Amino acid sequence: MSFFTNLFGNSEEGKSSKVGWRRLTDLGQLNELIELSHQQPVLIFKHSTRCSISRFALKNFENEYDFAEEDLQPYFLDLLEYRNISNEIANRFEITHQSPQILLIKEGKCVYHESHDGIDVGSLKRVLG
Repeated sequence: MSFFTNLFGNSEEGKSSKVGWRRLTDLGQLNELIELSHQQPVLIFKHSTRCSISRFALKNFENEYDFAEEDLQPYFLDLLEYRNISNEIANRFEITHQSPQILLIKEGKCVYHESHDGIDVGSLKRVLG
């Protein structure tokens, strides 16, 4: 494996990770995760597979991630492949689209969002309390 692949990952982001991502690939899933957010917090990670900054943020986030499945449900969105879902997320939660970007959904609302170098597991933990 090359130095750059080790540093930035590869085109298979989100597929094998300790995070346990659920792939967000259908607009119907957006309604489901909003419903789920009334029972437990939901995380959406919006990722651009063509962007080295996004790959770096994803890799760092995955390395730090240590939430239990019952504490947080993580969803992974390849926003290049599913731009329509990314656009709907921006509209529905009234959040400006960015990439990379994380959104924390609780009780059907986005209660926290961050992008680029602001994506940090420690900050997410503080928000979750």
